[in-house]
This record gives sequence, C-alpha cells and structure tokens, in this order.
Amino acid sequence: MIEIDEEKEKKEILNRYRKLLRSSKDLREKGDDKIIRRAFELAVDAHREMRRKSGEPYIFHPLAVAQIAVEEIGLGTTSIVSALLHDVVEDTDTTLEEIEAAFGKKVANIINGLTKISGVFDQTSSPQAENFRHMLLTLSDDVRVILIKLCDRLHNMRTLQHMSPKGQLKIASETMYLYAPLAHRLGLYAIKTELEDLALKYTEPEIYQRIKQKLNETKEQRNRYIRSFVRPIKLELENLGVQFEVKGRPKSIFSILTKMRKQQVDFEQVYDLFAIRIIVDSKTQHEKRDCWNIYSIVTSIYRPNPDRLRDWISNPKSNGYESLHTTVMGPKGKWVEVQIRSRRMDEIAEKGYAAHWKYKEESSPESGLDTWLTKVREILENSAESAIDFLDDFKLNLYSKEVFVFTPKGDLRKLPMDSTALDFAFDIHTEVGSKCIGAKVNGKLVPISHVLQNGDQVEIITSTKQKPSKGWLEFAITGKAKARIKHALKEEKRKKVEEGKEVVIRKLRQAKVPKTAENMRILCRHFDVPSEADFFVMVANDGFPKSKVPLKTLIHEYKEKAEIGRTKHEKPPENLPQNKKPNDLIIGESADLELDYEFAKCCSPIPGDEIVGFITVGDGVKIHRTNCKNAIRLMSNYGYRIIKARWAGYPLEELNFKAGIKITGIDSVGLVSKVTKVISQELEINMHSISFEALDGTFIGHMILEVDSTAHLNELIDKIKDIDQYIQVIRTDVH
Repeated sequence: MIEIDEEKEKKEILNRYRKLLRSSKDLREKGDDKIIRRAFELAVDAHREMRRKSGEPYIFHPLAVAQIAVEEIGLGTTSIVSALLHDVVEDTDTTLEEIEAAFGKKVANIINGLTKISGVFDQTSSPQAENFRHMLLTLSDDVRVILIKLCDRLHNMRTLQHMSPKGQLKIASETMYLYAPLAHRLGLYAIKTELEDLALKYTEPEIYQRIKQKLNETKEQRNRYIRSFVRPIKLELENLGVQFEVKGRPKSIFSILTKMRKQQVDFEQVYDLFAIRIIVDSKTQHEKRDCWNIYSIVTSIYRPNPDRLRDWISNPKSNGYESLHTTVMGPKGKWVEVQIRSRRMDEIAEKGYAAHWKYKEESSPESGLDTWLTKVREILENSAESAIDFLDDFKLNLYSKEVFVFTPKGDLRKLPMDSTALDFAFDIHTEVGSKCIGAKVNGKLVPISHVLQNGDQVEIITSTKQKPSKGWLEFAITGKAKARIKHALKEEKRKKVEEGKEVVIRKLRQAKVPKTAENMRILCRHFDVPSEADFFVMVANDGFPKSKVPLKTLIHEYKEKAEIGRTKHEKPPENLPQNKKPNDLIIGESADLELDYEFAKCCSPIPGDEIVGFITVGDGVKIHRTNCKNAIRLMSNYGYRIIKARWAGYPLEELNFKAGIKITGIDSVGLVSKVTKVISQELEINMHSISFEALDGTFIGHMILEVDSTAHLNELIDKIKDIDQYIQVIRTDVH
C-alpha cells in the first residue's frame, strides 16, 4: 500500500492554487480573489476524501481545469469559480441551490450544464448523447459551459494513461467524434490540435508513436530549414521598420496522418510538415493593408502557388478565424505554408471564443461565431428527435468547410461546403425552407437539391402547397434544415397515427376484438409492418388492409400457432452463425468467456490490428478496428456497450482474413506479372480480386488478398515496394 504524505500534498495543492491566482491576475477585478478563495475552499472540502485513478488528490483536477481555462483560453473569475466547482454537485452532497446561494445564478447555471444527467437509459438510447445535449442546452444562457467542458476534457485526455484500456478507448473516441470538432468550431485551434493528437495516441497507438518518432528524428533538420527560409523575410520586414514575430511550427501528428491517408502517401512524401506564421503588430484599421503588404514581400522572395491562396481576412471563417494563407516554393524545391495575421487575429485563432468576446466591440455586430451560435440554439429548440439524431445533425456543422453565397439583395451567407438550395432556403427562414419548390442560381432555374458553389447568387421559389418530404433528408446537410424537416415529418406522422388509430379501433370493435398490445403485434406481424405506429400510418394512407379471413379468425389462428410452438420444444436451428475458432479472440477480461462475435464488414479487422468489441442489440459482439469511423461513432454514443477485445495470438492456423491494398506507380512492361509473382509465389498469398488500370504512363491497381495478420500484410507491402522505386502501396478498406 502506498503511503500518503498529507503535508506534502497540502503544500502542492496550495502551490497549484497560487499559480492559478498568478495566472489570472490580469483577468480579475477588485474583490474577485475572495470569491475564488471561497470556491477553492469549498472544492477542497467537498473532494477531501476523493482520489483520481492516478492516486492523486481529486482537487488536482478542478485546479488543472481552472488553470487551462485561464492560461489557454483567457477566461475570467466566473469561469474559474465554475471550473473549481464543476464536479462538486455531481460527485458530492453539495446541491445546485447551495452553489447559487453562495456564488450566484450564473455560476449555478454553468455548473448545471456541466453536471451529467443521472438516470436509467435503455439499450437504444445513449447516455453520452443525452448528456451532451443537456450541456448544449445551456448555450442559450452561457457559452462558457462548453469552454469549461473543453478544459475538463483536455485535462482528462492529458491524464488518460491512468484509465483502463476500455475507458481510454471510450473517452478518446468521444473526444475525436465530438470535442475536437467542437473546439475547432469555437476557434480553439491549439486545444483542438492537442485533443486530436491525444485521441490518436489511444485509438491508434502504433501509428501515433511512429509519426512522433519520425518528427523527432527530423526536428533539427526541419529547424535549420525554417531558419534559412525566414532569414530573408525577416531582413525585409526589419528594413521596413515593421513590428512583427515569426514562428515556425510542425503540423500536428493527427493532421500529418490525415494528409498521408487523404493523399495516400508515406510520411516522407508529406511536403508541408510545418508552417511559418508571421504575426504583425498592427492597428485594427490597418490590419488588412499590413497583412497584404507582408504577403507581397513574402511572394517577392518566394514563388507562390496560385491555387493555395486562402483569404480569411476579407471573409473570416464562421468561428471568427482570420488569417491570410499562402503556399510558396522555398529553398531546395520544398513547398512551405505561410500564415500572415495581426496580433488580434492570432489571439482569436489561439484562444477562440474568449478572445472573440474581448474584441467584440471592434468587430461587426453579428459576427460569424454569433451567427453559428444562433443556429445551434435554433437546432436545440427542436429537441423532439432522439439525442443520437440530434448529435449527428449537430456534428455535421462542426468540422465542415464553408461556401460563400449571396441573396438576391447581395447579402452574404455562409453555409457548410456541399450545401444545397434547400439548405440556403432554411438558412433564410424556416417557412421559406418548408415551402421551397426550387431556386434560381445566378438567374438559372435549378432543383432544390442543387449543390451551391462559392459566389452563387440564390433566389428561392416557394409554393403554399409545398411541404417537407422524407426525400429531402437525402440532400439537406445543415443541422437547421435537417432538424426542421424531421420535426415537420414527425408532426405529419403524428397526425397520420391519430387518424389511422381511429380507423383501427373502429375495425377491431366491429370484429369484436379487443385492442390489446398482443393483438396489435399479431396484426403488425401478419401485414409485415415494423411497429404499431407504422401500422396506423399505413391505414391512414391506404385504408385498413384486406384479409382473406375475418379479423377475429386471423388473430385466433396466430395465437394457436404460438401456443403449439411453445409446447413442441423444437430444437434450435442448426444454421446459427458460427465463429471460425473459439480462441481467435479474447473478449472481455477472461479467455474463458465465450461470446458469439462477428468481424465488422465496414473495417474488416485482421490479426495485429488494434480492435474493440461492441455489444449489439440481438446480434452478438461486433469486432471493429479502433480507428474505424463507425466504431468511433458507436463508442462516442454507447460507451457502456464497449467490451475489451484482443487477439489470442497470431498467425492463426487455417484462418485467413481479407485485406485490401492500392498500388500506384510508373507503368512498365511486365509490372503486373512482377507484382503477382511476389504475391502468389514468394509469399503464397491468395488473391481474392485484382484490377489494374493504366493512366498516361502511370498505373493504379486494387487488390483484395487473404492474409493472416498485419505483419503478413506489411511484409507483402514492403516486398511490392521493393519491385520499383516509384511504386507506392497503401492498405485500403474491404467493402
């Protein structure tokens, strides 16, 4: 048993508290230190007997959350108090009423938003999604709920090594799925980047460590290159007497991996592993001019790529981000990304919404972030849909790139990339969206499914006879449009259910059959309808379905058959899904636990992959790769249904798994023959399918092979690469 040095712990708690006070000195007003002191003392007392998984006193966590809120976002006293007390109501006997009495309504509202909902959830609901919606509902009152939650999540991710593997996967997946995109949307780029990297560390540890090691190995070489690149730029700016700062920073591990996968290249072929940032001290009214002047200096020294200019100064992103980005050809033929911004823009980019507040007086009355938050509130108002559906709709608007379009009067509207005319209609007004029958884009008539492009001028055509249909959900992509369409469809279905229910009750009464749950199940089964509500809708639309036998006889026969089936004790069917070998996987904590499982078709895991089990409703355990998009979504929404899974040992005898590879390179005579020889003869691997296509002197090949492990697959990939220096091979999903 570890001995606890209480005196040492007390000193450390006090040191961390004093550090918090020092960091928040410029953010506090007169008398604030007393309020913070009271919150600190209450938190220390409330968490006195509690410890974290690491064995540290629990109070370290709220202190760390408050420290992040101050240092990394720049939040003030109300947020510090809320951060210190954020777990008090949930984990101790202290009530929200007591918090409100001691610290006021604002602090109580924030803590209420941060407190998880207690209660029992059924198998189809998601406690995580319900809690996330509960937290977002406080947006209409105070966005600081979300900001403190992100601080809380960041500290939990920084200390995730103390959790169980199952807990690590659940929290990392949730972070990747929701919290990193949310930080991105609120302009907290530094926090977003760290959350992504930490999540990757636990969902794909081997890849994370490999890229991290390669970044460390190339660090000195990279720094030398950055110094040589910025030297002539610094000289020019100093000669002009400009006050500036230049930073060179490596891209995050997550963004490098994303580029590798998107461009289908190795680490060595990712050309922009770092970015140069030039920050100019400039008065607000001269910012745009000064940034463009620096751009002209940079592009007079290095040749720019005309396709890579991004002007977020003239049109800031919806999260408030402003910057000028260009990619130029640097020394030794390397492309380098250069970001140019003012000091104000840099603070907003680093500290997001909190800095946006600080500069709000200088910005437009309705900035991009305020507009986005207004849209979130509109989605929240329609809370009739399930938490999962709500979460999916909400997430759509977090990471999306934007398209800029204009109304007939010339007003600018920002929508997610790939938005349609229908999304634009709902963005104008709910009624306009609901009555939309078409649009004119740049004067040309288009359907409501038409995808909008940057610079389009859009006029919506409406009709009083139009109403939303289910098909609209296939091409509407904004959360507001989807939420309103679903709400309208739900209302329509409710009316149909009531209408159909009256008809069914009347028919049952005429047949002298009581309307019981069992009788309704029989009718649904006989007429092949999934639920009672769907049966009522069908009746409302098409009338009561005709049957060859009277209603009373039909129900009686079904009950008789069910009774016979119960008494026969029939043997279970022999064609139940069989696992290939009982010991391929160890599911749960013990190798003795035998559970039915299947490999998920969406990601086709093979031995050696990082895997996780997910308990389905009525379909056993599904095994996914931990980096599978479906698995990340499931773990984010249904963390309580995750089950630990690992390979029992491989290679496995007489057991092959399908894996896909994509091969690209320079086309040459006999190349396909060389590739197939390596696969079939050298490694004796079965090819399930193969296709090669020549494209102007290059080739692209797709193959599905049968391998026994990731080691087996990696050996194959290396051998194919050895055939020719220009050949590239990557693993692909099997569908």
